[in-house]
Amino acid sequence: MKNVLRTPDERFAGLADWPHVPRYFRRSDGLRLHYIDEGPRDAKVFLCLHGQPTWSYLYRRMIPVFIAAGHRVVAPDFPGFGRSDKPTDEATYTFEFHRDAVLDLVAALDLRNIVLVVQDWGGLIGLTLPMADPERYVGLLVMNTMLGTGDVPLLQGFLDWRAFSNGRPDMDIAGLMRRACPHLAAAEAAAYGAPFPDASYKAGVRRFPNLVPDRPDADGAALSRAARTFWRERWNGRSLMAIGMKDPVLGPPVMRALYNDIRNCLPPIEIAEGGHFVQEWGESIAKAAVAAL
Repeated sequence: MKNVLRTPDERFAGLADWPHVPRYFRRSDGLRLHYIDEGPRDAKVFLCLHGQPTWSYLYRRMIPVFIAAGHRVVAPDFPGFGRSDKPTDEATYTFEFHRDAVLDLVAALDLRNIVLVVQDWGGLIGLTLPMADPERYVGLLVMNTMLGTGDVPLLQGFLDWRAFSNGRPDMDIAGLMRRACPHLAAAEAAAYGAPFPDASYKAGVRRFPNLVPDRPDADGAALSRAARTFWRERWNGRSLMAIGMKDPVLGPPVMRALYNDIRNCLPPIEIAEGGHFVQEWGESIAKAAVAAL
């Protein structure tokens, strides 16, 4: 693939609370996808998918809980994020491009006994994965996300976020995370900005809000409607939902609607102080997931 940037490794040196060894999967198109893979190879796999504008670092408060319970954690960075390669052409980033990247990784690692852990775009993409190979998945932990079915009007909170993002092609990601998660230390906020030395590295960040299906024929909408049917009618695994109650974009109204689409989901955990990036309040959520899933 042409016109691809790769964040220098030194940008990731000494990140706060991030001791994990980087691993890489090279796709057939040559794009290098980063992931971490911790814990026993034969254990239950917590597959953790991030959203925009974050990367797998978002799960650092939850990963130790999963590992301490004897489980395996695989947490990839979507193309354009984290330590994964970053095509500079925004048109490269499509719903199926991102979906295929994760499906390819799952197949390459032959992951089974998967608990799917999703939030934000991790859910928009991730919730469409299990129907491709249901036997691989045994559980779901879903946080502050949605299905982009294209047949439900997008709420004002999301439209405001899309306008905000589109107006900031060189978004201050560290500053955004400090505002969204006031308890973050400066070093933690800086770690979120580490993958992006300048605006040229942020094509994937800029593109994601504009990929949310907003009409029935949008890219990803048909897949998402099929996923909605899967979760309503075919899903046989265990499910747990956690809601960051202060999320203005994908908060309680969106999540309660999604709850009705997930067969036999346990009652939601409500994180009163949690915002959109609810993983930053995630230790208690992870403990509940270990017990329930």
